[in-house]
Amino acid sequence: MGGKVLIAGARVGFWVALVIPAVAAAALLWYMIAMPGRSWSGALPALTGEDRRLAERLREHVQAIASKPHHRWAPAELEAAAVYIEERLRAAGHAVQREEFRSTGAVVRNLFVEERGARRPGEIVVVGAHYDAAVGAPGANDNGSGVAAVLELARAAREWRPDRTWRFALFVNEEPPFFQTAEMGSRVHAERARERGERIVAMYSLETIGWYSDAPGSQHYPFPFSWFYPDRGDFLAFVANLASRDLVHQTIATFRAAAQFPSEGVAAPGWIPGVDWSDQWAFWRAGVPALMITDTALYRYPHYHTAQDTPDKVDYERLARVVRELERTFRALDGAL
Repeated sequence: MGGKVLIAGARVGFWVALVIPAVAAAALLWYMIAMPGRSWSGALPALTGEDRRLAERLREHVQAIASKPHHRWAPAELEAAAVYIEERLRAAGHAVQREEFRSTGAVVRNLFVEERGARRPGEIVVVGAHYDAAVGAPGANDNGSGVAAVLELARAAREWRPDRTWRFALFVNEEPPFFQTAEMGSRVHAERARERGERIVAMYSLETIGWYSDAPGSQHYPFPFSWFYPDRGDFLAFVANLASRDLVHQTIATFRAAAQFPSEGVAAPGWIPGVDWSDQWAFWRAGVPALMITDTALYRYPHYHTAQDTPDKVDYERLARVVRELERTFRALDGAL
């Protein structure tokens, strides 16, 4: 009898040892991937005349910024991109602030403008994108598309009259070899903001947002997310670390409440490949809730970090839809964050 009890107990222990980790893993996955609201599905609505004009402005921005490689070792092209950004922001009625610092012996700069809040001006929301390209790549999608979006959002923000202060920032030196180093532009900005005692309540990094495909199998993921997300690369992704889960939930719920564009979201550990691969990392490091808004870059875009990342690859009509929907989302979030 005693032997049978021991055997039975061993069997129970074996199954407990299997079930508990499986339940814990399932709970963690649910915690990461469960998002509020429902993604838009079905045909996209017809573009309006204003959408088409927006698409043409976005095309103009990407062509001006990202027709040639522009980075620390292509200084004339990097400077031309910075000058164009400054000119467009001034043309929209903004006072441009330069944030200069030394990088490998030369002076480079971040650029930013603000739409000051009326009721809570000390609470700052940053919407940013890096304007440098990877070595050897013109960088039209990565990240001319994100820069173009920030320029148009900054232009639209002149009519917002927000409660909080909205800062639109263009960062230098996101790409290797500066990524996650002391010479990464967004890290410089986040650290200087903290030194100034600024209260940044949220940060959105617009990273590679111009490539979409309706083809089955066009979307890929790091393990194990392919089991839970669509295989068509037709959506906008909202990506956060676990500490920024509340922000990604609030943001995607607001986006889905009105957006007529597919969306997916995740809050995952930063060590999963791709989760921290942009400027939101610098703000996480400074203790700021932040997320990346992206087309998922290399998990979808076949020309990532290549000489073929040229302006003709960007889907300007869908990029215009994304910018329009992000503007609506950010305006709605102004009083809610």
